[in-house]
Amino acid sequence: MTAVSVPAGDAPLGSLIAPEPDERPDLWPSTARRGDDGSLRIGGRCLTEILAEAPTPVFVLDEADLRGRAATWSAAMAEEFWPDYGMNGGEAFYAGKAFLSTRVARTVLEQGMGIDTASRIELAVGLAGLVAVDGERAASRAARLGLHGNGKTLDEIRTALSHRVGHLVLDSLDEVALATRAVRQLREAGVYAHGETGVVMLRLTTGVHAGGHEFISTGHEDQKFGVSVVSGQAARAIEAVHAAPELRLAGLHSHIGSQIFDLAGFREAVGIVLRMRHAHPDAAGALCEEVDLGGGYGIAYTGADPVAPSAAQVARALAEAVRGICADLGDAVPRVSVEPGRSVVGPTTVTLYTVTGLKRVELGDGAGRLYVSVDGGMSDNIRPALYGAAYTALIAGRRSDPAAGLVRARVVGKHCESGDVVVRDVDLPGDLAVGDVLAVPATGAYGRSMASSYNLFTRPGVAWVADGEQGWVLRPETTEDLFRLEGE
Repeated sequence: MTAVSVPAGDAPLGSLIAPEPDERPDLWPSTARRGDDGSLRIGGRCLTEILAEAPTPVFVLDEADLRGRAATWSAAMAEEFWPDYGMNGGEAFYAGKAFLSTRVARTVLEQGMGIDTASRIELAVGLAGLVAVDGERAASRAARLGLHGNGKTLDEIRTALSHRVGHLVLDSLDEVALATRAVRQLREAGVYAHGETGVVMLRLTTGVHAGGHEFISTGHEDQKFGVSVVSGQAARAIEAVHAAPELRLAGLHSHIGSQIFDLAGFREAVGIVLRMRHAHPDAAGALCEEVDLGGGYGIAYTGADPVAPSAAQVARALAEAVRGICADLGDAVPRVSVEPGRSVVGPTTVTLYTVTGLKRVELGDGAGRLYVSVDGGMSDNIRPALYGAAYTALIAGRRSDPAAGLVRARVVGKHCESGDVVVRDVDLPGDLAVGDVLAVPATGAYGRSMASSYNLFTRPGVAWVADGEQGWVLRPETTEDLFRLEGE
């Protein structure tokens, strides 16, 4: 393919090459590497072995990497918030919204994490994983699970309270009233003993604005989550919980955004949350025992992204902030929890696509772009269209011929939308051909979980690989699956 110049204002040709796994291991599953034949290997399986059982498009999850990342977060929080260090314990809850299945739930629970859920079905999946790991009795004392989100219904709150989840995070004064009502109903039904209280947390809107796109920045005032500290709504909500004999305020919660690399925002939020805790003890003068500092820890998606802070670095920064602020306030330190999701599952997974078409587009002045069509698109990764999220891609099945040069490319999907972009800008080898397989790294978070059946595409499956073995986390949808949803 004849090389062309890049459009004016674009990065120079050669600057947008996808890093190989040995160049930027943080972008790729921990077991990913090139085999002797030049093809990508993940989980001890070569590309041809993977595709023989899981044709493209397909998400491929490195289960050993998932186990390792979950264990690392558990260990980091336990270490930095160890009571012998003058702390009061720490825990990591996996943010299930990133990607959740019963197999994933079992994996993270086995490594010591809890699970934060954001819907009735996520909670059901988390419960299934919990029972598999801890036994049937765990369903009635589900301290390792949480339910989050705004606009919760009475039924959702009652369900969470009936399982006695460890983190029921209330989002508004209305939800405080619903939780009060739910406890009364559970007492009447005999699920709760007479006088048993519902254990809840409150989500605070701290005013700290951090993260990438506006849609994923959740700590500022003008948005749907939480009760505002600045307006006084948070203080009213705390006092409402204290005043309700049916409820006990176990903790305060903060979440400031997503895809965050700079830890300064978290330190600022810690101060706001701990000062609210200090200012609002219960009637007996006791402070709530826990603060949940949320998630939002970023990962690298392309070679242009920085290496993200490690779990140990995050935990240490939070511990130092909590220790220092509590010392200034003269308060005992609380138990501390966090909710990493993307940083646990994101790098564990790659999406494999087959190239179905190549179209060179002339842009004038000798500039051009190669449009690379693949057999998936925005239905399996909506983030580039929704957020303008950047990804990268490389040829997975072979090494390219260096003599072929490079071409500025845009990887696009099959949907009837001009915004159906998988990778907006990437430098691919000039010998790219129809039938080649492309690997897009760091798709474990918000890929399959946000997938759709737009244009009636069936959603791809998620294959697990580990120690040379392979199976389905989620099987691919079929046409028959879609027909079964239709009514008469």
